Amino acid sequence: MNKLETGREGERIAREYVQRSCRIRHTNWKYGRKEIDIIAEKGQTIYFIEVKTRNSNRFGWPEEAVDAAKQEHIQSVAEAYLWQFKLYPEAIRFDIIAITFTDDGHELMHLRDVF
Repeated sequence: MNKLETGREGERIAREYVQRSCRIRHTNWKYGRKEIDIIAEKGQTIYFIEVKTRNSNRFGWPEEAVDAAKQEHIQSVAEAYLWQFKLYPEAIRFDIIAITFTDDGHELMHLRDVF
C-alpha cells in the first residue's frame, strides 16, 4: 500500500472501531485547510479523534506524529466545529487512534483524552 492508501484504510478501520461505541457526526471535517479525521459523540461528550496509520513501526509509532503543533491544529478546528454547529457539550475529548499494519493484519491502539 502507498501512503495515501494506508491512511484511507486506517481511517476506515478507525471508523468501524468508533461506531461500536459512539455515533459518528462527521469524518474528515475541514475548517479552512485544517481537518479532523473523526468527530463522534456519546451522551453529552464530543470526541475529536485523530487517526494515524503506519505500514510499520520502522519510522516510529503512529501516535508520535501528533506533536504539539498538530495538537494545536486539532484544538483550533474543534473550536470552530463547536462554534459552527452551536454545540455546548458537557465535555469534549481529544483522542488518537494509532494503527500499525503488520504481517498478520493490524494493531489498533486507542489513546483517550491525550491532550
